Amino acid sequence: MLYHLYDLQQTMLSPVRLAAETVQHVFSHPMMPMSYTRIGRAMAAGAEMVERATRRYGKPQFGLARTTVDGADVAVREEIVLSKPFCDLLHFARETPAERDDPKVLVVAPMSGHYATLLRGTVEGLLPHHDVFITDWMNAAHVSLVDGVFDLDAYVDYLIEFLGFLGPETHVVAVCQPSVPVLAAVALMSADAPDTAPRSMTLMGGPIDTRVNPTRVNKLAAEKPLEWFERAVVQNVPPGYQGFMRRVYPGFIQLSGFMSMNLDRHVGSALKQFNHLVRGDGENAHNHREFYDEYLSVMDLDAEFYLQTVRIAFQEHALPRGTWVSRDRPVDTKAIRTTALLTVEGELDDISGVGQTYAAHALCAGLPADKHRHWLQPKVGHYGIFNGKRWKTEILPQVRDFIRDNR
Repeated sequence: MLYHLYDLQQTMLSPVRLAAETVQHVFSHPMMPMSYTRIGRAMAAGAEMVERATRRYGKPQFGLARTTVDGADVAVREEIVLSKPFCDLLHFARETPAERDDPKVLVVAPMSGHYATLLRGTVEGLLPHHDVFITDWMNAAHVSLVDGVFDLDAYVDYLIEFLGFLGPETHVVAVCQPSVPVLAAVALMSADAPDTAPRSMTLMGGPIDTRVNPTRVNKLAAEKPLEWFERAVVQNVPPGYQGFMRRVYPGFIQLSGFMSMNLDRHVGSALKQFNHLVRGDGENAHNHREFYDEYLSVMDLDAEFYLQTVRIAFQEHALPRGTWVSRDRPVDTKAIRTTALLTVEGELDDISGVGQTYAAHALCAGLPADKHRHWLQPKVGHYGIFNGKRWKTEILPQVRDFIRDNR
């Protein structure tokens, strides 16, 4: 019912949004004398804020049309190389000489509310030195019920299929939530067919063992029974969507959770944006729009995936305790003997606390010492691990060197 009410609200707000968009265009038009006055700019700024607050944000584009390879400007083409009901395997094909042999990297994007484009900066940083692929997860509201449910075990199966498709020379990079299924997938591949396992895996800010330095998010997941999450957040997709009647954790509920964690920061950012627009500070206004266009674009998760993830990763701690059995297959991380491991953590991470990702090293006891590496980045939070200045200047070189050292 909540999803139906949300859709109804969006429909009812359409006239308000259109009116605000009209006011914005009128009071920012160069032929409008008032657009050069403070009152006119304030009217346009206020209308833009209303329009953006009532907009339904769609899936963003990566927009990575070019990169630089060895100092040369190179075109980049997006291509889907493997398509599944809940995910496309997307390749950023660079127009480089055929004989160039850069490491093949699979970036596993989180399925935690935002689209894979949240990792645009991650991909952009890797492109000059790597042949990059990414998991482009689908909005569950757009996947028909005939395609079945998608749970954490299915996520692991997808990763095994993708890694098998790309070949054993692949290096896998997991950002946040997928650290758990990536470690499980590599463990299962190592146990079943060691020659097919990837060369290396990089786990960044992932909840491998949330018993270590638990954050507010971890405590909530551990304290509430699974039935509480099912009652509180699981909804049926309403009519008008391809996934009609699919049980999902809706994106708009997830977004309200994201916003409430740092509400004062978001309110302050909105006030600053209004002032930027009134003053005509185009650069800061553009940066604000760019960030929130991505941040406010959310997708629904299949309820089975969400609930199983909460149970396996945050309540039972099945991976670090060695009790996870995925589709009758025991997940034995000690079976990993050749896939090198790099863990990356942020000192100020309030989603995955310091030590939670590092815990993967103890689980991979079968790896030789020279196959283990860890990087703790000072003065960055969760988002800064894979995006922003410190990602590009300090963390990316660590990832790049680690991958090349384990080719």
